[in-house]
Amino acid sequence: MRRRDVLGLGLGALAAAGAPMRRATAAPTSLTVVSEAGPNSFDPIGVGVNRNSIQITWNVYDRLLRFGTKQGLGGASTYDYFALEGEAAEAWEVSPDATRIVFHLRKGATFHDGAPVTARDVKWSLDRVVSLPIGKAQFATGSLTAPEQFVALDDTTFQVSLPRADRFALPNLALTFPIIVNSEEARRHAGADDPWATAWLKTNVAGGGPFRLESYAPGEGAVFARNEAWRNGAAPALSRVIWRVAPTAQLRRATLQRGDADLAQDVSPQDAADLAADPALKVVGAPMTGVFQFIAMNCATAPFDNVKVRRAIAAALPYDAMFQAALFGRGRPLFGPAAPDDPAFPQPLGTATDLAKARALLAEAGLPNGFDTTFTYELSLASIAEPVALLAQEALGKIGVRVTIDKTPAGQLGARLQKKEVPFYFEASAAFLADPDYFFRIFYTGPTRWNFGSYANAELAALVERTRFETDHAAYARDVRRMIELAKDELPIILLWQPALDVAMRRRVEGMKLQFHRQLDLRTLSG
Repeated sequence: MRRRDVLGLGLGALAAAGAPMRRATAAPTSLTVVSEAGPNSFDPIGVGVNRNSIQITWNVYDRLLRFGTKQGLGGASTYDYFALEGEAAEAWEVSPDATRIVFHLRKGATFHDGAPVTARDVKWSLDRVVSLPIGKAQFATGSLTAPEQFVALDDTTFQVSLPRADRFALPNLALTFPIIVNSEEARRHAGADDPWATAWLKTNVAGGGPFRLESYAPGEGAVFARNEAWRNGAAPALSRVIWRVAPTAQLRRATLQRGDADLAQDVSPQDAADLAADPALKVVGAPMTGVFQFIAMNCATAPFDNVKVRRAIAAALPYDAMFQAALFGRGRPLFGPAAPDDPAFPQPLGTATDLAKARALLAEAGLPNGFDTTFTYELSLASIAEPVALLAQEALGKIGVRVTIDKTPAGQLGARLQKKEVPFYFEASAAFLADPDYFFRIFYTGPTRWNFGSYANAELAALVERTRFETDHAAYARDVRRMIELAKDELPIILLWQPALDVAMRRRVEGMKLQFHRQLDLRTLSG
């Protein structure tokens, strides 16, 4: 049953996971993958966890639910936000008032060490999510805030209670955070000062997902082995996946072309265009829904606390040149003419290059001679961020803004953003859930690292709260349009584009599914 269908029924009936999973005979096959960087944690809710870590946690852990699949552009399927399926849960029931959800776990499912997966493990795992800062912030978007909301009714039955019907509760359970942890194993490595075993789970796996982590070498890569006992989906076709870190675009390209790798992630836009012409290879990809790259300014720090300074920066940036230099045009621009009365978001903010306007705004801000600042980007994004930084540095110099470029080692920017100590920077992120009010709640309000501009606007915060449970579509659209107006006017972050997620591979590789988190889903791959 599709989530939009359940919502249309008032979340009142049965939501089932579909037909029982049948075990396929999977022939031994292996795949070698290269990517720009590796993980800095095996725990999806640790502070400062990088995106590459998802490649570990998504494949070695299960969740109660997962998003379905739909046909995408560019030769790959993509996740379907509105079609939830069961993973550890084989079925679930929603009460007529949508405040109680009962999940039925698949019988016979085990963790990698052979221990059975029980509702007690699910409770401990979700208690952990709402007890740690990163997980708590995300789960709060679905009214999941306290351990008391999670109850193990028996070994295979688990209940979630909500204070009111919430359209974000179920999709939150399909995100990267709510991994089901072997709670007995994790507790053995917990302590009074670390009750959720955060230190141990950062470097160890206690899961039961479709793959085991066979080995890992920091900075070099990892090896996954198929979990032959997995019962929460169709058996993966791949028996082994070797993941190697290849930090430069040239190395990833050469490794793939000479046959030492079967699939290359983090393919630069230029390489994507070139590799697509190689008869031995293919490139699949498309602009990713909800994914965006941007330039942020810390609104709580001078001079970026002055809206005229932010507008001046936005008027000085060379958008077209950055788009071509960084992405070779492979993506969807979020600059240029704004969409009239469109309540969808993200969308173009109407930003355009106008140096005369930028100089005038700086003068109005009391900075006719400009100012000095530092522009930061993380080295894991260097292939895109470096041309953006250099072009921004050059353009801003023309209006008197003197920029020093700060290149932060991979995996370190997240922790600095959590502390709100970076004034001006390039970053990328993704809205896991598709609703516009969710986007504004996550990226434009609150104290978390995800409020990249440290933006605080009472009107927008009130609009976010008002739309949270709004059921009147016209009222919802009207309030979203006002949020978009504020984002365009006050510019705490300057949206640049939605990049294409390009993955290059040998022609025999099939089953690529573009996930919301932009990492590989090894369940679906073959070749």
